[in-house]
Amino acid sequence: MQITSAMKMVSAAKLKRAQDAITQMRPYSEKLQEILANLSGSLDLSENAFASERPIQNVLIVGITSNRGLCGGFNNNIIKRVNLLVNEEYAFANTRVLCLGKKIKDAYKRSEKYYINDALVPVEDIFNQLNFENTATIGKELMNLYTSKEFDKIIIVYNRFVNAATQDVRAEQFLPLISAVTDDLTANSDYIFEPSKAEIVEDLIPRSLKIQLFKGLLDSNAAEHGARMTAMHKATDNADELRKALKLTYNKARQAAITNEILEIVGGAEALNS
Repeated sequence: MQITSAMKMVSAAKLKRAQDAITQMRPYSEKLQEILANLSGSLDLSENAFASERPIQNVLIVGITSNRGLCGGFNNNIIKRVNLLVNEEYAFANTRVLCLGKKIKDAYKRSEKYYINDALVPVEDIFNQLNFENTATIGKELMNLYTSKEFDKIIIVYNRFVNAATQDVRAEQFLPLISAVTDDLTANSDYIFEPSKAEIVEDLIPRSLKIQLFKGLLDSNAAEHGARMTAMHKATDNADELRKALKLTYNKARQAAITNEILEIVGGAEALNS
């Protein structure tokens, strides 16, 4: 109980920093997506290397888990969703899995059919040094895998942080780029573009993709600490209940032993008197 209580406090401290990071990132990411959607609504992105649609033959699924356990169903939920995508939704394609996090790597590293070698990037250490520079390296490799036509579709599976007790499993399309814009968005967005829209798009799309991946990693990091804090809180409560039950059992056994000793003493005294 003392161990799980200490782990809960450690996770609570880490959660505060991770929650601050993702809440500060989301407005920037959403605004970047809004600008990109506004641009894609007025430009034809069909010829862009990151938005080109082609027949889906090779699919890459990027699964994001933690490096450690003791966080409830946090990792299992991701592995289940990845398995669902591999075995059902994209069973028709040649599907591979890139593992960001030790737990999903342990689940897939024995599968030569699905596991993609992570020699290109140190994915297992990404959460030890979680920053935009390291994430941008992975994002660049993913974009290269798509533009080289090694993969026709890339999907990111991660836990979105809602609150300390709730994580929402998301499977988001990373590439090809989805350009969806509504009339309201176009009408309410008034921008002056310098230089041209086309030049801005060429720089904005790679940046937006890297930000999307970074947001997914920050979401997963915050969700992990929230899940671990909740799991350790429940474990502490269960240990406390078990301690009370064991203490009650111990006291009953002790009382029974004392009662037996008293009965033996009384019985011996009566035997001597008689």
